[in-house]
Amino acid sequence: MKANADQSKAPELKPSAFAESKPNATDAKTDVKPDVKPDSYNDLKTLPLAEVEKKLGCSQDGLTQAEAQKRLTQYGPNELIEKKTNLLLKFLLYFWGPIPWMIEVAVILSGVVRHWPDFFIILLLLVTNAMVAFWEERQAGNEIAALKAKLAIKARVIRDGTWINPPARELVPGDVIRLRLGDIVPADARLLAGDEVSVDQSALTGESLPTTRKAGDAVFSSSIIRRGEIGALVYATGEKTYFGKTAQLVQAALTVSHFQKAVLRIGNYLIILAVAMVALIIGFAIYRHDAILTTLQFALVLTVAAIPVAMPTVLSVTMAVGARLLAKKKAIVSKLVAIEELAGVDVLCADKTGTLTQNKLTLGDPFSVNNIPAGQIILAAALASREENNDTIDLAVLGGLKNKEELKNYELVHFLSFDPVHKRTEATVKASDGNTFKVTKGAPQVILALSANAEQVKTVVEAAIHQFAARGFRSLGVARAEGDGQWQFLGVLPLFDPPREDAKATIAAALKMGVKIKMVTGDQLAIAREMAKTLGMGTNILNAKTLGDSKKEESAVVIESIEQADGFAEVFPEHKFHIVDVLQKRGHIIGMTGDGVNDAPALKKADCGIAVSSATDAARAAASIVLTTPGLSVIIDAIRESRKVFQRMQNYAIYRIAETLRVLLFITLAILVFNVYPLTAVMIVMLALLNDGAILSIAYDNVHYKDEPEAWNMRLVLGIATVLGVIGPVASFGLFYLGNRVFHLDHQHLQPMCYLMLSVAGHLTFFLARTRGPFWSIRPPKIVWVAVVGTQILATFIAVYGLLMPPLGWGWAGFVWGYALVWFLVTDPLKLLAYRIFDPVKAVAKPEAKEESKTGAKVEPQLAMDAQTPA
Repeated sequence: MKANADQSKAPELKPSAFAESKPNATDAKTDVKPDVKPDSYNDLKTLPLAEVEKKLGCSQDGLTQAEAQKRLTQYGPNELIEKKTNLLLKFLLYFWGPIPWMIEVAVILSGVVRHWPDFFIILLLLVTNAMVAFWEERQAGNEIAALKAKLAIKARVIRDGTWINPPARELVPGDVIRLRLGDIVPADARLLAGDEVSVDQSALTGESLPTTRKAGDAVFSSSIIRRGEIGALVYATGEKTYFGKTAQLVQAALTVSHFQKAVLRIGNYLIILAVAMVALIIGFAIYRHDAILTTLQFALVLTVAAIPVAMPTVLSVTMAVGARLLAKKKAIVSKLVAIEELAGVDVLCADKTGTLTQNKLTLGDPFSVNNIPAGQIILAAALASREENNDTIDLAVLGGLKNKEELKNYELVHFLSFDPVHKRTEATVKASDGNTFKVTKGAPQVILALSANAEQVKTVVEAAIHQFAARGFRSLGVARAEGDGQWQFLGVLPLFDPPREDAKATIAAALKMGVKIKMVTGDQLAIAREMAKTLGMGTNILNAKTLGDSKKEESAVVIESIEQADGFAEVFPEHKFHIVDVLQKRGHIIGMTGDGVNDAPALKKADCGIAVSSATDAARAAASIVLTTPGLSVIIDAIRESRKVFQRMQNYAIYRIAETLRVLLFITLAILVFNVYPLTAVMIVMLALLNDGAILSIAYDNVHYKDEPEAWNMRLVLGIATVLGVIGPVASFGLFYLGNRVFHLDHQHLQPMCYLMLSVAGHLTFFLARTRGPFWSIRPPKIVWVAVVGTQILATFIAVYGLLMPPLGWGWAGFVWGYALVWFLVTDPLKLLAYRIFDPVKAVAKPEAKEESKTGAKVEPQLAMDAQTPA
């Protein structure tokens, strides 16, 4: 519907929900103060409409903008107010939990044994971790809230006698709204005069079947209009709605994706490993009669350093950054976990209209029966159209009129909007001479079935439809009935929706990335095949009529045909759901695009539901990703970006496991074998603090996405991480040996030397873990350089000048840096060898061909033009 569409400009399109006279703001009963008590909302859904209007102080002509503003102040916004935790309390919660408890015990033990440097440094670690986690989660939450705000549903409401489209949160009791197919009902309302509508209340009642509602009935917020179009009077908003009361302000539980579960499993593995190592240290300390409090304090600090404290923060930051990057590519993420699911999509079921095509229908030369003039057929179809609905078919038909002034000779008496069940529109029209007649347009087979002259014209009409289909045209049947007489078929209007300019190249790019695109369309088989042929998708298109529904178990032959198909034609909503279900059972990760209310079940069923730019509110609510620009290229861009996010997370996992193994093995073996503490508790704390601070930059790292769907390969990750994690202690013990036996350094100097070695080598391990090829194969972005170099300069100065440790001096610090760099260069080829062992096919078959530009953006020469094609 066009914003600010004035009914007075189109008297022939007056909605039947309102009085026949033009809505007039001066007639609105806004001078009457609403008389609604908190306990009277239940009455408003059953009282006669006249009584409701009286209590609300309004009329069916709507409110003025000034009155609506007053009521917005009185009643508050039309939204459920989220119970927000006090910021101070939320910050304090970061000090509560297993990991904070362990740090807090270490702080207490440091105070008990009067190790005040340890006390303050460990306390700093505790507070810093809490502050970083609090700040990053808050920032991530703010960014997602801002993105979701772009998806806020709009309402069609009459204010000051004019139809406008404000956000649904601005609705107030007394507003008159208009509801149509696919709309989410924005507030509790009473239906006004008009045809009955079908309402899906499953979100409220759990009932899967829609219910029929007629004039005078109540409809509730968050239900969905499945069929029909009608006006309604709002009587309750926000928390006063039926949905607001039943929801009880309980927030939905956070969904954990497959990848997050895998990362959390890694976290649990590291915790178990750390606890086991610490138990060994404590056991040997007791055996050797060491000071138990000091040993316990050291063991706790070591555990804290080994446990991936930063993991939740890194996860949230990486996801938030990925969501922001996708938003720049016109794909708004409504569920963060969808980023990871999208990375694994290998089959994308894409709508034809608007996704593969331009969704800009043009009208061709009509086919008429009985020599009816083409102009009469177009006029009849135009009378059965409504420009204000902004429907592409209606606009194409109205655009085919040679003289739009003809419409002024007719008055619209009654209009039945299109719905997926009846597949047609119908209008009752009164001509200027007083004669009343009906016109209808819709699917040709539906219009033929209505027509009394169907038998006489069926053969020629079907031949014409087939001819149009062979040329890629959609057909629209048109019929007319005089008075209450029988329908007479007039002719067929051909409509052509040209393919998007970038569609063919994008489909080829998707196939190269390992994503099979299957066309899903309600159009005829011949049209679908013609379009698929044009786009180079393959012409193995199945007629969905041959498929069952979600309750049917298909035969092995049919399942195979669904899997091998290039697309599906004459698809109904239940077919979409069934197609997704069958493909998922075959082990595919499915992406599904949709725009209509009837697509919602399939969008929810798919691993990653994608609502296209023209989607209804219901489709957007069901989808995980919402596109804000038309076309398929934005989806492919989103898949690329999601795979990059996946790679960053995988690189982080490899680094985290390797670094934990490095620290744990070196310290534990040094204590057990040599009976020395290679690091103090303060050194371990500073090591963990600097490492966790720098690793946050991985969320912005340059990576190479793979030309195949991502899947969690635990064998590969653990294998590479173990190789890196075991080489590290070998290098550290080598330095320890040189310092102790060759250079005869005392223990006071060996400790800062080992600290600097672990710090430098740890960050160098990050550069090894972030690339599959040689460490120089992907250039790090500036933010990674700043984070890593900055923390290493700080670590070096701490060791050189002896902050909370004996000073090491520049000479020995330079030696440590040189030694660490040599081992770094030795470890890189060993890493490449490990990749060949754990992933031999991929390591040999596909080099990392993609490059990063100076700005960190991907450049693919063969797709560069496609990537910049305007959507």
